[in-house]
Amino acid sequence: MRVILFEIGGFSLRSYGVVVGLAVLLAVSVAYFLARGTQYQKHIYNLVFYILIGAILGARIWHVFFFQWGYYSQHLSEIFAIWNGGISILGAIVGGFAATAIYTWRNQLSFWELTDILAPAVLLGQAVGRIACFLNGDAFGSPTGTGFGIVYPEGTMAFDRYGAVPLWPAEIWEGQLDLIVFGVLMALKNIKLPVGGLFLSYTMMYALVRFSLEFLRGDSPRYALEWTAGQWTSAGIFLISATLMVYFFFKRNHQTNAISM
Repeated sequence: MRVILFEIGGFSLRSYGVVVGLAVLLAVSVAYFLARGTQYQKHIYNLVFYILIGAILGARIWHVFFFQWGYYSQHLSEIFAIWNGGISILGAIVGGFAATAIYTWRNQLSFWELTDILAPAVLLGQAVGRIACFLNGDAFGSPTGTGFGIVYPEGTMAFDRYGAVPLWPAEIWEGQLDLIVFGVLMALKNIKLPVGGLFLSYTMMYALVRFSLEFLRGDSPRYALEWTAGQWTSAGIFLISATLMVYFFFKRNHQTNAISM
């Protein structure tokens, strides 16, 4: 576990940035591979810029206004200081796919077809990205109250919050569960789902994973029902995705019946 990999002069290479960069490269490469034989493959590299901008904006907005507004409301000058840390994966997902919607609208492409291609690649990138959280000592769990858990070293946010006590490995378990969901998504590609079905399967399954693991998190304030902002966001994403999934299945069945008649 190393926040800083090495230093040369006044330059510090942080593990978080290195791993996130590798996660992005992996996600883009997998997306390009999954888009083979479609009209969308040639758009993958152009789309990366849109997604990165949307993801960064969404990640910061979610962190500031949904996760840590109690702090930033008293330190307004730090809202734009993203270089000091503070981003949300849930916000990055929302912002990234919002940017994808803008890109598909401008280029007259199908948002749902494209996101069906992107979904497994994005989730694989998320799984690798959680390694960055572990190395950085953020997205950490709450104290386990037992001898089991991760003891974070000095210099990490987890140590600053709880000291040398065992914490639930929330970020590690999330990365592992993301890999399982990635495998499920790849299997679902062989099933005839409605257009948009694979993307909605991704958002629903990830929302369930995130909602469940938030009970173990120790870095987020809790609001109504003792839920974190991550749980409220996950619940909203799941409900919207489930509603759209039912609608898409109903729409496909209705069209099939109409053609048969």
